[in-house]
Amino acid sequence: MILSGLEIQKRLGKDIFIEPFNEKCINPNSYNLKLHNELLVYDDYNLDMKKLNTASKIVIPEEGLVLEPGKLYLGRTHEYTRTENLVPMLEGRSSIGRLGMYIHVTAGFGDVGFAGFWTLEIHCVQPIKIYPFIEVCQIYYHTICGEYTKYISGKYQNNEGIQPSLLYKDFERNGEK
Repeated sequence: MILSGLEIQKRLGKDIFIEPFNEKCINPNSYNLKLHNELLVYDDYNLDMKKLNTASKIVIPEEGLVLEPGKLYLGRTHEYTRTENLVPMLEGRSSIGRLGMYIHVTAGFGDVGFAGFWTLEIHCVQPIKIYPFIEVCQIYYHTICGEYTKYISGKYQNNEGIQPSLLYKDFERNGEK
């Protein structure tokens, strides 16, 4: 079951933590999150799952930045969220999608207990000018049924900013090179 906007407000400070919180961002069954003013782009065109792929930071100026199609941009939410006893999910806003901008490639599914900024895997169908601190996505919450294990992964939990892929750590953990 998905929580209503009123239920999200009711659970703030208990099961749901959003910092900073703005009551104007509450929707009927979600909460709008903003794009921070920084992006990362990978330095190499060819990426390797088994290694750390380096990335460079881009600051989105107040006057905007044009994103290019065919390029992956990693961004993050302005808001830090923490969720207990619920499954957080992230989707792009329909107004953003109607401009041909995708907010996540595959990582819209959160885990019970996740705490941090959401990394956004941004790409676009055609060139689009973006701006810092605009509402680009929405978080919504599902109830969870049955016993569960809380998310404790060291890869992305309590992150400080944009997180490039840390998949290479899975190979290291499994003894592969």
